[in-house]
Amino acid sequence: MMRQFLAAAIVALITTAAHAQVSDDVVRIGVLTDLSSWGRDNSGPGSVEAAKMAVEEFGPTVLGKPIEIISADHQMKTDVGVQVVRGWFDNGKVDAVVDIPNSGIAIAVHNMVRERNKIALLSGPGASSLTDELCSPNTVHFAYDTYALSKVTASAVIKEGGKSWFFVTADYAFGQQLEKDATRFINEMGGKVLGSVKHPTNTADFSSFALQAQSSKADVVAFANAGQDTDNSIKQSGEFGLVQGGQKLVGLLMFDTDVHAIGLNAAQGTYMTTASYWNMDEKTRAWSKKFHARANVMPTMIQTGVYGSVLHYLKAIQAAGTDDPKAAMAKMRELPIEDTFVHGGKLREDGRVIRDMYLAKVKKPSESKEPWDYLDIVKTVKGEDAYRPISESKCPLLKK
Repeated sequence: MMRQFLAAAIVALITTAAHAQVSDDVVRIGVLTDLSSWGRDNSGPGSVEAAKMAVEEFGPTVLGKPIEIISADHQMKTDVGVQVVRGWFDNGKVDAVVDIPNSGIAIAVHNMVRERNKIALLSGPGASSLTDELCSPNTVHFAYDTYALSKVTASAVIKEGGKSWFFVTADYAFGQQLEKDATRFINEMGGKVLGSVKHPTNTADFSSFALQAQSSKADVVAFANAGQDTDNSIKQSGEFGLVQGGQKLVGLLMFDTDVHAIGLNAAQGTYMTTASYWNMDEKTRAWSKKFHARANVMPTMIQTGVYGSVLHYLKAIQAAGTDDPKAAMAKMRELPIEDTFVHGGKLREDGRVIRDMYLAKVKKPSESKEPWDYLDIVKTVKGEDAYRPISESKCPLLKK
């Protein structure tokens, strides 16, 4: 009788533990993105589809429990984004927040995630401070950051003779950080920054900024902005004859969708750095064509980052046997990152995903063989060479 009682008790404990593996009996992932403003094409509905594609690839359940993707529009407003996430945590039983284009919003949510012991899977924001002085054990910075974009792009352009630079910079956390990081690498490589001008986000008229850049006589005019701001600034700079006057245009953060919007005639020859490209190999092409059928665009590195971060998160929950944030984060750091676009990636203690980056150059119209065939991959830069080394980090998590 005693043995039967103990056996029954053990079974009951195992059953209880199994049911406790997933909090609230569902893994709920919230995609906080831009569905209505200037970053919509680079993230937006495509990010939501990318998250769903990750779930479909992994399977409909994890540890026997359903996986749910929800989404919301932060409208590029910090107060709106914070309010949405607070509601998700207080009432929506959301376990992880994904994407978040706009570094100011991402930093606010990143701090909230740490306080609430949730998880942030960031592919939309670029501020490198997220894994430097602001680092958190609860955040994964998956796709790109201002450090890698600046280092890879500035190094290439300076080697081509672009010694003097002028910045046209979006006046918020991301743009300021991008200009700061790029300035550092320009100075280290013997270049010189002649000046910069700040512009508000969602600007339609860049004529005064283009004229200031033109009058600087800088070899390179660098755009430290994103989304429609990048599209408008490069288009209008072309209209003012900056390229014809001998200046190089550099998009420090550009996506395939930006090239699509600008057009090859205006964008040709522009250098950019990306964490992924749809036309790399057969697997990326196949995945991207499925994505295009759903989103009507080829995927940006933000959207492939949403896909990759959600997939890695689900694999970590499966391996950990629980969706407990601490255990899941530990498994995410332990497991190699493998998906359609990332091979042999690694999550560092500071939250930075170390992955290969690609220096690309926009093709001439005559070189494009099919729709969305916009980029030549000039160079693959290993993650260890692209991202901030541990020796330079201010993150206390790397000092342990």
